[in-house]
Amino acid sequence: MEEVPHGGVVEDGSANDEVVPHGDYDPVTLDSVVYIFGLVVTGSLLFLLVYFVITLSDLECDYLNAQQCCYRLNIWVYPKLGAHLVLSFLFLCTGHYWLCLASVPLAVYLIRERYKVPPGNFGVFDPTEIHRMGQLKSHMRDALIGLAYYLVFFFIYLYCVSVCESERKLS
Repeated sequence: MEEVPHGGVVEDGSANDEVVPHGDYDPVTLDSVVYIFGLVVTGSLLFLLVYFVITLSDLECDYLNAQQCCYRLNIWVYPKLGAHLVLSFLFLCTGHYWLCLASVPLAVYLIRERYKVPPGNFGVFDPTEIHRMGQLKSHMRDALIGLAYYLVFFFIYLYCVSVCESERKLS
């Protein structure tokens, strides 16, 4: 074996000589992967909630009828809930208890919102009731609160990724 200038070792005697690095490879930590996954999920949920706000605004301005609007929004109720619960469970399993605890109130609210739907309704967004008793305004308010929540947590996860990576580079 002979030493090469870039720190690797070349094995002699074969036509397929391969450079094997000397410990230059530093694997990504589990925390970094969890935070990056949190960034991706939170970014997706941000886009989804922007879609909710735009769709509800279109209903408010009469660009959409109530049935189209509710159908478009109800499709995304379960994926939104599932993504949030998966992220919460992931934080719980990896020992990020503060982040899990911070996500529990929104998870409880999303579950409660889904299960308080009266039987016979179309879904969380019902076309026959969305214009009654200020439901459109409350749905818009809920979407904006969720948007603010995920925006704050997007930057928290981004900060956590940068801290993890800087600690990994220093060690």
